[in-house]
This record gives sequence, C-alpha cells and structure tokens, in this order.
Amino acid sequence: MMTRPFPGPVFPAAALVLLAAILAPVLAVLATMPPSEAITSFDAAGISALHVSLAASLGATAVATLLGVPAGYYLSRLAPGPRALGTFLLALPLAFPPVASGLMLLYLLGNRSPLGAWLAAHGLPVADTLLGVAAAEFFVSGSFVAIASIAAFSGIDRVYEDAARTLGVGEWRIFTRIALPGAAGSVAAGVAFTWLRAIGEYGATSIVAFHPTALPVALYVTLSAQGVREALALCYAFIVLAGAVLGVAWVFRRGVVL
Repeated sequence: MMTRPFPGPVFPAAALVLLAAILAPVLAVLATMPPSEAITSFDAAGISALHVSLAASLGATAVATLLGVPAGYYLSRLAPGPRALGTFLLALPLAFPPVASGLMLLYLLGNRSPLGAWLAAHGLPVADTLLGVAAAEFFVSGSFVAIASIAAFSGIDRVYEDAARTLGVGEWRIFTRIALPGAAGSVAAGVAFTWLRAIGEYGATSIVAFHPTALPVALYVTLSAQGVREALALCYAFIVLAGAVLGVAWVFRRGVVL
C-alpha cells in the first residue's frame, strides 16, 4: 500500500497562521461578552433588523440560486474564451466598492429613475423598502452561486452526459440527474457563501434602503449611538448565523460526497 508523504512544515504553519488570523477577532468577541449578556442586550430593534436581514438575504439567495445554477451550467459548457468572458462579467460586482454598488442601483431602481418610477407606480417601490434591501444584497452577492457552479460543473467528467445523449436523454434530464448531483456539494457551498455575503452587506444596502433597517445597518447605528459594548450583541448574531450556515453547508457537503 502506497503511503502519501506528509507536507513539509511550511504548509501546516501557513494554515495555522491563516486560521489564527481569521478566528482571533471572532474569539475576542466571544471572550469579551458572555452569551447571556448578548441575549439580554439584543433588543427589539435588533430583533426587527434580524427579521429584515433574514427575509432579504434568503430572498436574494433564492433568486441567485435559481438563476446562477443553470447559468453556471450553461457557461461551463461553452468554449474557454466565452466561458472566461462570462465569468469575468459575473465577477464585476465583486470589484466594486459597496457604496458604488449602492449608487449604481439607486440610479437604476431609485424612485427618480425611469425603471424605479415605473416599478413604484405599479406597487413595487425599491428605495427604502425590503425589496431594496434584497436587491442590494443580490447585486453584491448573486454572482457567487454562478461562479461556484461554473467551477463545479467544469470539473465533472462529461463522458456520462455524452453517453446519456446517445441514449436520447433530454438536456433537462441530463442536468437534473447527472450534472447537478455530481456538482451538488460545490454548488451548495456557493449558495452558503452567497447567503453569508448577502446578510453581511452594509454599504450598498445603506445607500438603497436605509429603512427598513437591516442587521448590518443596525450594527452601525448602534455603534454610533450607544457604543462598542452594545454593538457586540449584534456581532454575536452574525457569528451565530455564520456558524449555523457553515455547519449546515458542511453537513450537506458531507452527505453529498459520502
């Protein structure tokens, strides 16, 4: 039986330093405030902001998944040139500063823009609404699902898809029965990271929809008005939510792989 050599000391050292740099601030918050104090400090405004963030981020993630997974599958089957161009265009929002993203959305969907005015006239105002929060979160995070899906579907051996086509199987059946199960673990991770990015978005959200107040906006307002100690309770909410989502994604990925 062949034994795999263990990597040299540089590699685990780099991993440990990176993990320490990422986890140290989180552990500092957990060590500073006990969970009981965080729960009692989480007032009605915080609960309301949590509800807004959950509704908006889940909606934005659902739309990103419904569009991003089939789009990622399509782009993964293109030639390298068009696929690279599509991936680059999808990644553009990741390069924009959050405030710039908010301004772009405001000029597209604000009440004074042609599209925004039309939506408002038909009962769908975007600025300072829950829809605006979801739109801002979708713009800054929606491409994560598609980019993850491109990588996941590109790594699948296409011989099974080609064999199914020779047997007369339709493209939708090939996608749902062959490609998607094979890429499900990585796609699920992309969905999880999309949600994490969406619920933590502050810059674009504060420009498009300062009200209703989402959790990141509430954190900034609490920090400005009441101080660091009171804001730590909202930090706890982000830590708990992130831990729960990453745990679910890990379990799902393990279930798919095993």
